[in-house]
Amino acid sequence: MRKVLIILALLAITAQPAMATVGGGDITLQNKGGYVVFSHDLHVGGLDLTCQACHPKLYTTSKQHKTVTMKAMETGASCGACHNSTKAFAMKDNCIKCHTK
Repeated sequence: MRKVLIILALLAITAQPAMATVGGGDITLQNKGGYVVFSHDLHVGGLDLTCQACHPKLYTTSKQHKTVTMKAMETGASCGACHNSTKAFAMKDNCIKCHTK
């Protein structure tokens, strides 16, 4: 019994780093306004959001990706669901926070 508990404890300890890994990495989008780099690490790790906060409602997989315009985001689509000056900084007049040339 003691050996079983030790093995379970070791499995729990070694499994934690894998469970803490943030999936998705950085995603670079190119558009007329310049490149936008979305950081999963910042949003999931840094802001303590779960994957389910965005997936699958706001975003799908890269294979199912649909183009979203700034006009659509201003009405709450995609990034605009949070970047509306209530949950996170507003998109309006903050272009350089996301777009780089």
